[in-house]
Amino acid sequence: MSRLTGFLAGGAILVGATGLAVFMVSQRPEPERVPPPSQVPFAITAPAQAGEGAIPVFGAGTVRPRAEIDIAAEVSGKVVWVDPAFQSGGRVREGQVLFRIDDADYRRYVEKARANVALQRVEVLKVKEEAQVARKQYEQFKERQAESGAASEASPLALWQPQLEAAEAALAREHATLAETALNLARTAVKAPFSGVVRTESVDVGQFVAAGRGVARLYASDAFEVVVPLSDREAALIPGLWDLRAGDGNREVEVHVVADYGGQRYDWQGYVDRVEGALDEQTRTLDVIVRVPEPYGSDAPEAGGPPLLVGKFVDVELEGIVPDAWFRIRRPALRPGNEVWVARDDRVTIVPVTVLQRADDEVYVTGPLQPGDAAIVGGIQVGTDGMEVRTASAQPE
Repeated sequence: MSRLTGFLAGGAILVGATGLAVFMVSQRPEPERVPPPSQVPFAITAPAQAGEGAIPVFGAGTVRPRAEIDIAAEVSGKVVWVDPAFQSGGRVREGQVLFRIDDADYRRYVEKARANVALQRVEVLKVKEEAQVARKQYEQFKERQAESGAASEASPLALWQPQLEAAEAALAREHATLAETALNLARTAVKAPFSGVVRTESVDVGQFVAAGRGVARLYASDAFEVVVPLSDREAALIPGLWDLRAGDGNREVEVHVVADYGGQRYDWQGYVDRVEGALDEQTRTLDVIVRVPEPYGSDAPEAGGPPLLVGKFVDVELEGIVPDAWFRIRRPALRPGNEVWVARDDRVTIVPVTVLQRADDEVYVTGPLQPGDAAIVGGIQVGTDGMEVRTASAQPE
């Protein structure tokens, strides 16, 4: 091949490659034209819900008995009978005999005391008779002295007055001894002072029990209490809190007590009974005492539901004051400085509010909000009053 032929071949290849490149460039697709992103910030909103009636005050606490005591015998002796219900977890009624102590010795003491009363009653009759005789003899002696002109007064001892008073006092003492022995005999039957539940017991037939030594623990079942620690801001939402008096039955402030059991929630009705008179030194909170009557009754919503158990941690909802207007907002809607950013007509409006309380993901506030206001809960971290925004509603939780 000559040099000319080589140049011609190379030029043909170069021209062909150039033509192919031009063809391929002419056939490429046009790039998609994307408009530039908007400079207006995007905000996520949730509606401010207007509340009605009393504002709820939320808290939590542990259930405890209204009253709890140690059961102890008032006399010593051997246990001869125990009620089958008198065991841990057993329920007893007021006045029910829990166990009995051997009363043979105490019956003998009563009989001896009765005999002593009878003997002393005879002694009193004898002294009275002696006093009457002494009085009659003195009257005769006084008449004879009056005739001779030398009258004198008889001493009380000669008239048997001290002897009679001593005999009557001895009779009263024997009556007191009889009453005491009869009371000790009655105390051999140990009874429940109120209706309740046996927490613990350690007594059985044949056991010797000493007077005053506790053998069981019983708590009242007619009402339980829940100690609810609240901040002073939350306590201020409870109407008439400081006017309540313990045990006066004032049920003006209603309470819902909610407990979880077996994956289900059960509800009991209660009321605020009183408030402790001092702040807790460690938590700086006030202890509000909620009383739940009939915790073993039918307050649970479903038949066969559990009772309110002592030691259970429960949630409570107290009935608070009735503000003129209040709102519930999502917790992220509350900004530092107690402000709420509201999107009105696609622009930010900063609304100052007063926080009443916080509960889970909600905040209860008062302020110049409007029902249904789109409170900004996310999307922007910095905002100014009047700033333009785009909005979208948050998904409900």
